[in-house]
Amino acid sequence: MIALHFGAGNIGRGFIGALLHHSGYDVVFADVNDTMVSLLNEKKEYTVELAEEGRSSEVIGPVSAINSGSQPEELYRLMNEAALITTAVGPNVLKLIAPSIAEGLRRRNTADTLNIIACENMIGGSSFLKKEIYSHLTEAEQKSVSETVGFPNSAVDRIVPIQHHEDPLKVSVEPFFEWVIDESGFKGKTPVINGALFVDDLTPYIERKLFTVNTGHAVTAYVGYQRGLKTVKEAIDHPEIRRVVHSALLETGDYLVKSYGFKQTEHEQYIKKIIGRFENPFISDDVTRVARSPLRKLGENDRLVGPAKKIKEPNALAEGIAAALRFDFTGDPEAVELQALIEEKGYSGVLQEVCGIQSHEPLHAIILKKLNQ
Repeated sequence: MIALHFGAGNIGRGFIGALLHHSGYDVVFADVNDTMVSLLNEKKEYTVELAEEGRSSEVIGPVSAINSGSQPEELYRLMNEAALITTAVGPNVLKLIAPSIAEGLRRRNTADTLNIIACENMIGGSSFLKKEIYSHLTEAEQKSVSETVGFPNSAVDRIVPIQHHEDPLKVSVEPFFEWVIDESGFKGKTPVINGALFVDDLTPYIERKLFTVNTGHAVTAYVGYQRGLKTVKEAIDHPEIRRVVHSALLETGDYLVKSYGFKQTEHEQYIKKIIGRFENPFISDDVTRVARSPLRKLGENDRLVGPAKKIKEPNALAEGIAAALRFDFTGDPEAVELQALIEEKGYSGVLQEVCGIQSHEPLHAIILKKLNQ
C-alpha cells in the first residue's frame, strides 16, 4: 500500500511521512532535491527526534524516494499504484507540481479510488491544488478524474525548529502535532491514518488553530518586541506578557466556544497546551522572525484583527494589535513599509486602510487608547 508524498523536507519527513509510515504505508518521497533523494534511497530510513527534554528519537523506515523532476515515468507509475498522495511543499509550490500530478492522473488506468491531501499551512490547500491540476486537464478528463479521485482539505500544525544535524536526514520536531482532515472530501473508503483527526467540517479547527496558535504566537512576539526581548521563550516567561497572551486567548476562546461548540474545559486545556509550546526551550524562535510581515498579520481577517472584530471587549487583543502597529524592526520590509504608512496616514488611517477597522467601530477607539497609553 503506497503513499506518495511530495516534499522530502523537514515537515514531510518529520510529520506527514512519519505518520503515514506508522499507518502501514510504504512511503515514497517525491522531491527535486537530488541529494535528499539519493540519501533516502541509500539509507532507506531516517531519524525523527522530539524537541524536548531527553531528545527521544525513532527511526522511520524503510522508505524510498524519486526525483519528481527527472523521473516522470516513475512518478506516473507510482501515481497509478498509490493509495494516497500527500504534499508538504509550501503553498507557492503547489502550482509547480500540479502539471506533473495532472499528467499522472491523465495516465491512470485503474478504477481504484485515490485521495490527494495537501498538508500545507494554508486554508483550502487541497481545493487549491485541485483547481491547479484541473487547469491542465480537459473537461472530459476532469470528469473522468472526479469519479475516482478525491481532494479532502486538511489543517496541519507542528513546529519544526531551526536545526543543523550532522546527519542531513535527521529531523527534529516538537512533540505536539495536529492533522485534521475533512472526511467529506474523500472518494471511497476513508483511509487509516494514525494520529489524524477526521471531521465533517474543517472550519472550526482552522479557526481554532488560527485564533489560538497563530494569535498567541503573534501577541507574544509583538508585545515581547516592545519589551526588548529576543526570543518567544523569553517573552512568554515574562509575567506581564504572559498575562496579555493568556487574556487574548481567553478572548478568542470565548468566541470559539460560543461559535463552534467546543467544550469550555477542553478549550482551556488546549490554550494551556499552546502556551506550553511557546515555553519549550528546544523550539524557541526569535520574536523578530515570528513578528515579520505585520501588514499581512494585521489584515482584517487574519490572526489579530479577525478575532478582535468578533469580540465585544477585545482588550488584550487590542493591546496585541497596538504592539504590532509599533513593530519597527528595520530588517523586515513590511515593518518598514508599515511605519512609513503610519508616518503618512497616522494610526487611525492605517487602522482603516490596513486593518479594515473603520473610525466608527468601537475597536478603533480601543486600539487608539492602547497606543496612547
